[in-house]
Amino acid sequence: MINIQHNQPQPGIKRYALRTLLCLALGIAGIGTVSAQSGLQHEAVNSLQKHRQASLQEKLYLHIDRPVYACGDEMWFKVYNVDGSLHRPLDMSKVVYVELLDADQKPALQAKVAMKEGTGDGYFQLPTTFQTGNYTVRAYTSWMKNFDPAFYFRQQVTIINTFEQLPKQEAPKAKGYTLQFFPEGGSLLAGMASQVAFKISEGQSGKGIALAGQVYDEDGNAVAAFAPHKFGMGRFTFTPEQGKRYTAKLQLPDGSTLEQALPQVHEHGYTLQLADTTANYVHIAVHSVGRPDEQVYLLGHTRQQVVSSERSLLQNGRFVFRVSKADLADGITHFTLFNTAGQPVSERLYFKHPAKELALQIAASQSQYSLRDKVSLELQASAQAPASLSMAVYKLDSLQLQPQAHIASYIWLESDLKGTIEDPGYYFSKEGQADGQAMDNLMLTHGWSRFTWEGVLSKEPARHTFLPENHGHLLFGKVTHRNSRQPAPGIMTYLASPGHPIRFYNAQSDADGQLLFELKDFYGNKDLVLQSDFTKDSTYHFELFSPFSSRYTSTLRPQLQLTESRAGDITDRHMQVQVEHAYYGGYRNRYYAPGIDSSAFYGQPSERYLLDDYKRFKVMEEVMREYVQGVQVRTRGRSFHFMVMNRPYKAIFRQNPMVLLDGVPVFNIDKIMALDPLKVKQLDVIASRFFHGPLSYEGLLSYQTYAGDLAGFELDSRALMQAYEGLQQKREFYAPAYDTPEQKSSRLADFRNLLHWAPEIKLEPGKGEQVSFYTSDQPGTYLVVVQGLSASGETGYQLLQIRVDGSVAQK
Repeated sequence: MINIQHNQPQPGIKRYALRTLLCLALGIAGIGTVSAQSGLQHEAVNSLQKHRQASLQEKLYLHIDRPVYACGDEMWFKVYNVDGSLHRPLDMSKVVYVELLDADQKPALQAKVAMKEGTGDGYFQLPTTFQTGNYTVRAYTSWMKNFDPAFYFRQQVTIINTFEQLPKQEAPKAKGYTLQFFPEGGSLLAGMASQVAFKISEGQSGKGIALAGQVYDEDGNAVAAFAPHKFGMGRFTFTPEQGKRYTAKLQLPDGSTLEQALPQVHEHGYTLQLADTTANYVHIAVHSVGRPDEQVYLLGHTRQQVVSSERSLLQNGRFVFRVSKADLADGITHFTLFNTAGQPVSERLYFKHPAKELALQIAASQSQYSLRDKVSLELQASAQAPASLSMAVYKLDSLQLQPQAHIASYIWLESDLKGTIEDPGYYFSKEGQADGQAMDNLMLTHGWSRFTWEGVLSKEPARHTFLPENHGHLLFGKVTHRNSRQPAPGIMTYLASPGHPIRFYNAQSDADGQLLFELKDFYGNKDLVLQSDFTKDSTYHFELFSPFSSRYTSTLRPQLQLTESRAGDITDRHMQVQVEHAYYGGYRNRYYAPGIDSSAFYGQPSERYLLDDYKRFKVMEEVMREYVQGVQVRTRGRSFHFMVMNRPYKAIFRQNPMVLLDGVPVFNIDKIMALDPLKVKQLDVIASRFFHGPLSYEGLLSYQTYAGDLAGFELDSRALMQAYEGLQQKREFYAPAYDTPEQKSSRLADFRNLLHWAPEIKLEPGKGEQVSFYTSDQPGTYLVVVQGLSASGETGYQLLQIRVDGSVAQK
């Protein structure tokens, strides 16, 4: 069972924890043991199943519209969220956090993207102040913050500041090379023929290098030779001897030699050797040195789904397991060997290509188009379930080429392997799928798991700090004593956002002073006001915390090299951005209405007074006494008080109601009575007991100004007022149309680099979808990129090139 780590949680946190349990239960529904070749259960199986239930994994993928931008451009993206085990769309998190990180791993831009049914879309407006360089887009959910940030989605993009001189290109540095060795199964065993994978990469770029070398023993004898097969990766076999050390020598292009020691040779241990030589079975040979007749256990799991489970007794330190490929799930399977003591001692990865793919087809009415010509594309998909797709159409030039990765390569490979994979899309091409050795070398050199067996086998339940945002955005805060800054438990606080519609929340601090608010349907940039009832509490300090992750990973980011040969395309980019802003700036800032309930949180009031319908008084007391029937004004001592009618019971409440001004609580009635009524547009009255979260109010009065900005009303100085960016509002992608002769002959230049962006294409089974757009005034070759996901988890990706010549289309 999930364990949310909060001491004596307030009711709100308890409620969200229960909702979390329900979402996780729904998320893992249908995930069971695919195959168990042995009827005997192993502790590891039970532990893995419990871990999966407590730590449901989310995977995010972003389709980013293009790889290279100029400052001033918009960066558009579509977000896909899938179940980490089944790869089906996952509708658990309703918010995804997207960040653009600079070269120092600091957030340059941030956005909160609303999600619905496992998808969402957003954008970044790139300012003109950015420095030229490579940046990283990363994305994650609140729930994903409980796990290693290496699980966050990450993709590199390039941004060029065309307003400044390009950075001087540094003199070429001497290339550094890295040589790594990965014994199959994890260890080199003395006297045991061992298969050793290796990877040779160039230090700055991280790309694989095709260099050959040899392995020598400590006496200088050559025992093996090696050369890469693909992307600097390969393998060789040799039998290490007990007590000896081995060194590899790599011949570098400049004639020098790189030496690298191989891993230590062990006298005792275990290893796995996988053979994929038959059509129906994978054979996994277990070798043990030191314990020849031990009983071992082989567990295979694909993204925490158990697909193979079998015990056996080693005979003379050896046994070969035969695993049916039909029992294996698609993707990466981890085979883990456990010894008699139940300890994991060896591991091997195996990849099974997805049996079903979302086969996409893009059909264009013609292969070549004129300037300002209409392009109509017909999309078809092979899926038996509905599919969600996204499409980008951008110009190919020396700055940006075809992407080397896509949704299938990320979902099936990159998200489950360690390190950066060079050209991940290759493994899903026709050539790559036929290249079994390249894929197996990748499995040997990039092994990784989203958990550690030590953590899975631990008796302690998984503890998670961050809740999934399965209903709306969660905002955390804290209350402390103003002087000592010690946590202040049990303090009722009120959070409001002045404006329309009225947004008002409450929360009581827990034992650590923590606060939790759920900001459902909270869009755009707004001010937040956090306070307590200062007529009762006056010595507290308030904080609101950023929901963005503060943990980062160290990833190799190659330095951007812009040679003189690219100067022409950089100049074109500068012109494109300037023309778009000059001629189409007024069309580029259109937003979609979020489609949310615009009524106040209290619903339909008992009484509503539109004050312009009445004679306007200059004193609020006159307004209240003359017009507002459901409220009686009283004075006690020198202070005003409100007594609201309890209409259902034909009685009068004796205590002050909750009083709001543009949604912000005002506990001092005298301040409301001092407000200029000419600034108030509307007054709503709830003439009954009103329940709001854990609180109940003896009626409610809501004053609303014309602009919803408090109209100069001074808040209590002890309240916290903070600007806050809510969910990103959806922005319309604008592109001019050329339907008529007048539009075609328009003198407004059209230098768009991105012709089209469509993040929400829906395909129903057996039906096609037509997408249309217009070419610009820029001739050249344009790339159509379509990718997406079906409801059953099939990934699809397709490219199409179209040519635009220099003539203007006639109509």
